[in-house]
Amino acid sequence: MIQVQNVSKSFGMQVLLDNASMLVADHERVGLVGRNGCGKSTLFKMILGQECIDGGNIDIPKGYTIGYLQQHINFTHATVHEEACSVLKVNEDGWLEEHKVEAILFGLGFDEESMHKSPMLLSGGFQIRLNLAKVLASEPDMLLLDEPTNYLDIVSMRWLSRFLRAWKGEVLLITHDHHFMDEVCTHTVGIHRHKMRKVKGSVEKLRETIAEEEEVAMRTQENEQRKKEQLEKVIERFRYKAAKAAMVQSKIKAAAKLATGERLTHERNLDFSFKEAEFPGKRMLQIHGLSFAYPIRDENDGTVQKFGPELISDLEMEVFKGDRIAIIGPNGRGKTTLLNLIAKEFEPTQGTINYNPNLKINYFGQTNINRLNLENTVEEEIATAIADVSQKSRARSLAGLMMFSGDNAMKKVKVLSGGERSRVLLGKILANESNMLLLDEPTNHLDMESIESLIDALEDYEGTALVVTHDEELLHAFANRLIVFDGGKCRVFEGSYADFLEKVGWASEKKPGGANSANIKVSNIDVTDDKPASSTPRTKEDRRARADYIAERSKVIKPLEKEVARLEAEIAKAETIGGELEAKLVTASESGDGNAITAIAKDMDDNKKLTEELYAAWEKASAELEAAKDKYKLD
Repeated sequence: MIQVQNVSKSFGMQVLLDNASMLVADHERVGLVGRNGCGKSTLFKMILGQECIDGGNIDIPKGYTIGYLQQHINFTHATVHEEACSVLKVNEDGWLEEHKVEAILFGLGFDEESMHKSPMLLSGGFQIRLNLAKVLASEPDMLLLDEPTNYLDIVSMRWLSRFLRAWKGEVLLITHDHHFMDEVCTHTVGIHRHKMRKVKGSVEKLRETIAEEEEVAMRTQENEQRKKEQLEKVIERFRYKAAKAAMVQSKIKAAAKLATGERLTHERNLDFSFKEAEFPGKRMLQIHGLSFAYPIRDENDGTVQKFGPELISDLEMEVFKGDRIAIIGPNGRGKTTLLNLIAKEFEPTQGTINYNPNLKINYFGQTNINRLNLENTVEEEIATAIADVSQKSRARSLAGLMMFSGDNAMKKVKVLSGGERSRVLLGKILANESNMLLLDEPTNHLDMESIESLIDALEDYEGTALVVTHDEELLHAFANRLIVFDGGKCRVFEGSYADFLEKVGWASEKKPGGANSANIKVSNIDVTDDKPASSTPRTKEDRRARADYIAERSKVIKPLEKEVARLEAEIAKAETIGGELEAKLVTASESGDGNAITAIAKDMDDNKKLTEELYAAWEKASAELEAAKDKYKLD
């Protein structure tokens, strides 16, 4: 366990902690919450000895080990597998521990092929995942996790949540994801007014406790202020009367013990709403046969030589006024690409997106944040989004809404943190009317209070919103339709995220008796039988010719329909087996059965390859079926 006793910490005039105390007891998983900049990460650094303490002390038992998720990269081994295993202690069961590492890597989204890659060839996000895998595999007494979900996709986040709930030691967790914290933690600690307040239970319980204490403190302060004012009147009345000198001195001492008269200050939250542009009509855009793959260009002349694997294939959907669409799935599958296509940042490889002429889009994305002018002040940057020169003065008030009040509005963009730059971009979006919002992971770098303000603003917005997110709290609160990237496909799901989890679920999490993917529309190809025309031929020759035509049509189409149905059943079976294997791998990892882990990992790899082959065969058979139906149409 770790005990923080009367710790104080300041940077110049900024006070973070003032005689703050906290205890993390045996087997507790503690979530640490507070506004951005309140001192959460600084507390981690003080626990690790990376930051000095102004006052107080932090007691850590002798021999107690702490695992900390590093953000910087320092890899020394040739492959991902070797790097992850480098933290293992050498003992007679070393081979067994190695397979525990493999189970962790699989859970965090690595596949068999990536195990043999150099860590330096991984993307930045997967390098952080590798660091996380090393921390988990080292099995310290306590885990210090500072925003571990920032580089995880939704599937890996759900795995990590299950892993941490089964953790035998202690956990101290910082995350902006309210839902994830409540799933994992047994206790919550809040940094509030430079102190630390701990409760058993959820973030919401902590907030209720603090709100009650604030109300009591406010009433106490108001009562003391009234008493002080009464005492001061008595003092002023009898100050110059010698007979009352002793009484006056007594009243002065009593008044000094009461409130100073300074009001409790309230911490500011984002408080804003998106400005809606009028939209006459219902359908905002139509996506037809949309496919996209990144072009591979010649290094010399830049010409397109070929295309990479398709991220989006033959997507069909319509978007209507008022839709709340969440785009979800593992990283690297095409979610941001889809937003870029809708925002006209990219051109489709095939297919079209037809826009209503009254459509007005505002796009919040990582590329847009990177395009902020670093030399502008916050106010100047927001002003660039205001087309009407007479309205430029609105930039200062918009900066205030984004919590850049007073001199903070004059800060240069280049000195802002990631979260502050996100707020600047939100301010620019607020400057313009829109009837469709495209938001790419808008909760990244925002604290919990700001995320809640964003959710409130989206709920009040009467236009349409498409949001890429891994934040399950936002998903549950926001979405009524989904675009799901999973199992190698991109498909539309009509319903909420809760409906999706209940009826479909993630491919990697499917258990026996769970959702059957054969009942899911995995593409926009309709494989139901065409119905014969209702009109009756007028002559015997017409009837005979039609009968021959239908017989020929059936001879061609029926085998293709059977093949498509067979492949869908095989895909459903393979995905169910995949879910069973993952469940078995978790059980084997927890029990330390090395032989079972080896066998299961091999079976998972074989099953994954089989599933991919089945999807390829299904796509080919479905295309042949569609072509046959086009050829043999019935009038």
